[in-house]
Amino acid sequence: MSDEEVEVHPATTDRWDDVATLLGAGNTKQHCWCTYFRMSSGDYSRSSDEEREQLLRDLTGCRPAPGLVAYAGGEPVGWIGLGPRADLERLNRSRTIPKIDDRPVWSVVCFLVRPGHRRRGIAHTLLAAAVDHARAEGARGLEGYPADPDGGRLDNTFAYFGTVGLFESAGFRRVRPTGSRTSGRTRWVVRLDLDPD
Repeated sequence: MSDEEVEVHPATTDRWDDVATLLGAGNTKQHCWCTYFRMSSGDYSRSSDEEREQLLRDLTGCRPAPGLVAYAGGEPVGWIGLGPRADLERLNRSRTIPKIDDRPVWSVVCFLVRPGHRRRGIAHTLLAAAVDHARAEGARGLEGYPADPDGGRLDNTFAYFGTVGLFESAGFRRVRPTGSRTSGRTRWVVRLDLDPD
């Protein structure tokens, strides 16, 4: 873990340029823009990169914000996408990650840490901030759908949903395995209850 101070803030409209720096970076012409779980499968497949970008940009003007941005030295270095599960259309229709119960939980659907800043605890800082943010917004629980690397390491390409160890270190508990596997690894529903009911 680095001694560098990391600050985390909601992805609001005034931080759009920082969000775009994080999620629009790279040489690929297609970006998810953290909309994969926010759209139906068909709508996502038919959407253009520009339409996904505009959707996320629009969401930064709404409450709750669609994610949080981590800064180190004033520069955007990380992202966590989250929100009420009820607002995540693909997740609501998922057969491989079905709802556990009727509790109105939020879901963490994406992590991104910029190259050069990985393995410094930024994902841990983002997840802790997400717990605080969800609680402040009235969420009764927070879920994630991470992979269990089972003693190995996940390729960064497949690590956008986090690892079980990351979530467990923040107090989440395993609830049950999902029907989804990534790179041959089991993905789990993990949950942290944010109220006693």
